[in-house]
Amino acid sequence: MDDTIGFPDPGLDLSDGFKPHTSHWGVFSARQGAAGLEVRAYAGDPDPNGIIDNFPGALRHQARISQPAIRRGWLERGPGPDDRRGRDEFVSVSWEKALDLLGDELSRIRDTRGPGAVFGGSYGWSSAGRFHHAQSQVHRFLNIAMGGYVRSVNTYSSGASSVLLPQILAGYEDITKRNVTWEQIAETTDIVLAFGGMALKNSMVAGGSISKHVERGAMAAASRRGCDFILVSPLRDDLPVEAGAEWMSCVPGTDTALMLGIVHTLVSEGLQDQAFLDRYTEGWPVFLRYLTGESDGQPKHAEWAAAISGVEADTIRKLARRLAGKRALITVSHSLQRAEHGEQPVWMGMVLAAALGQIGLPGGGYAYSLGAIGYYGRRVNDVPGPTLGQGRNGVADFIPVARIADMLLKPGSTYRYNGETRTYPDIRMVYWAGGNPFHHHQDINRLRKAFAKLDTFVVHELAWTATARHADIVLPSTMTLEREDIGYSSNDPLMVAMHQIAEPFGLSRDDYDIFADLADRLGAREPFTEGRTSRQWLEHLYEPTRASLAKRGLEAPRFDEFWARGSLVVPQQPDDGGRLRRFREDPVNHALPTPSGRIEIFSAKIAGHNDADCPGHPVWLDKTDMPKPGAPCFLVANQPVTRLHSQLDFGGHSLAAKHRGREVARMNPRDANARGIKDGDIIRLFNDRGACLSAVHVTDGIAPGVVQLPTGAWYDPMDPEDEAPLCVHGNPNVLTRDIGTSSFAQGCTGQLTVVEVEKFTGNLPPIRAFDPV
Repeated sequence: MDDTIGFPDPGLDLSDGFKPHTSHWGVFSARQGAAGLEVRAYAGDPDPNGIIDNFPGALRHQARISQPAIRRGWLERGPGPDDRRGRDEFVSVSWEKALDLLGDELSRIRDTRGPGAVFGGSYGWSSAGRFHHAQSQVHRFLNIAMGGYVRSVNTYSSGASSVLLPQILAGYEDITKRNVTWEQIAETTDIVLAFGGMALKNSMVAGGSISKHVERGAMAAASRRGCDFILVSPLRDDLPVEAGAEWMSCVPGTDTALMLGIVHTLVSEGLQDQAFLDRYTEGWPVFLRYLTGESDGQPKHAEWAAAISGVEADTIRKLARRLAGKRALITVSHSLQRAEHGEQPVWMGMVLAAALGQIGLPGGGYAYSLGAIGYYGRRVNDVPGPTLGQGRNGVADFIPVARIADMLLKPGSTYRYNGETRTYPDIRMVYWAGGNPFHHHQDINRLRKAFAKLDTFVVHELAWTATARHADIVLPSTMTLEREDIGYSSNDPLMVAMHQIAEPFGLSRDDYDIFADLADRLGAREPFTEGRTSRQWLEHLYEPTRASLAKRGLEAPRFDEFWARGSLVVPQQPDDGGRLRRFREDPVNHALPTPSGRIEIFSAKIAGHNDADCPGHPVWLDKTDMPKPGAPCFLVANQPVTRLHSQLDFGGHSLAAKHRGREVARMNPRDANARGIKDGDIIRLFNDRGACLSAVHVTDGIAPGVVQLPTGAWYDPMDPEDEAPLCVHGNPNVLTRDIGTSSFAQGCTGQLTVVEVEKFTGNLPPIRAFDPV
């Protein structure tokens, strides 16, 4: 095993006044020096993430919100639908006035409409700390003080796969967190076929704290040992150079057809593991009839797959032969299912791994979304971590997370989800803390219209994001560096004492303190706070970890000792392959949690939903959003390198990667030359939904016919009064489609759409996204 993958903890360097802290992108220490904030990466991290360098410039940036603000129209006319959201000015008010007005509005909604009229959106990453986690705080507040709220389920990242996988294979975390690890790949894997890749920019961040970035080292170790990496993606850097990958580019969105062609070759040449299919899977004969064309008249052979995917038939056949008989690992990235019919490549990737007979083997089988986030492919901690209870939600209603605009625009209308016909609730208030829907959501011009329908939109924010600019009541919250917390992730053994590094900016306050005062106005302070200060909550949340360590006879420092030390290494579970390994070893006594207890290549349950856009086994379905006159290029709107989503886009590390203040798109020389575009030009990307400006980098590291523009540049409309204004900063979600992956999962489809591109020759508009309001 590569020694960069292991522990123990070398400790944090807390000399010279540096204090410990952590983030979603890495553990670090920091101090306030004469020249401002200084940050220092954790010495035990073999591959530190440069995103920590966004902190110094962001801490006191002009984009920070200094005091509570209320939109003038709401302040003067009161709650109600208003298309001035995002166009109106704000009035600064005192905390007392802001909380009094908001408390009255919360009481009005609760008493006249009920908690089912409140949507607790709050989708976002917020802090790596487990107490000051904004999403947990707002949900706890709404449950305790309001009696509940309409919630969202699933994520923008994995909306299709998280609904599908538990029904055909195992629980989502069984597949992503307790399955194939980077250690196994470094030691045992022969060949990795990565659909959508495993880009380090994604695995460099995690949902909680992350102390060691091991992915680069693991792929390098595997490659040195002789493991072959094959990348299927329109972007060459979706695997790092250390993997030494072979790059195979197929037409975006056609991976399912390519997989079908591979499996057809395996079957036609007798290379499938039939014994595995017979013993461990359900429905192979049904799928086989589709694969061979018996059920629909079209065999899914390599020539058929080549015509759709653009990969030559001989290449497909050779790839199938290379996979057969090897310790092969099939990975499918989040990106593939963030598109129309996104369920299909996820399901088909599993079928390919099953046909190879690899599922459940060390370093082999199916590792959905490995590399998509920093805590996948790692061992699981063996003690409980700090968890803030959120109370009981008295409202049963929910929506799939990516359907928020539909909900606000079409209350009372019906939609399909997971085999059910559901009804959108009538939402009058949205309360958002810890997130930025004007980053995550698609078709921003449609989203603006959706938020105009509300009575009241409340946002806790540290900076003037587009979400804050579209709110009615904006409450300034502290940045993670301005408060104490405990950093933890269930798949990282280093628990971190997050010391306060700086005083709060302006009049900003911790979300907990804001909610405590609001709860007081609603008669619920005591049940919300349980009589504890923030520091007392940290001590309380730390205790289950300490008690578990003590019970096992391990070092179990008191809270004050942990706090002074700055970190604590906790034990982890063995790297035993989890549920899928146990199933392979004993499929009778360790059956899977699927209806059949086996791997469901055909699902009678899903077939019974009778949804044409997601039948009972994986199929190729034609796409409706394909290149056409007026929009001849695919647009890949993927995750950025220099920030997490849209967080701290005004930080120095993020700003340094922009060109002339704009986000940078990439395109192939063939496409650029055809349009008279040169490297470094400003371009206009547009389609029927909207348009944005960006800079351009011309490179052969992207496939012809494809433009890539990362998400996360703050939405910056040239003229907010327009119905579909030009975004001058480079936010691709003015271009993406707001539709579900299918009637089954209703996941996000923001990864892929089609656009036209032209050189921008007009006067370059200024960037105002980071200006104070």
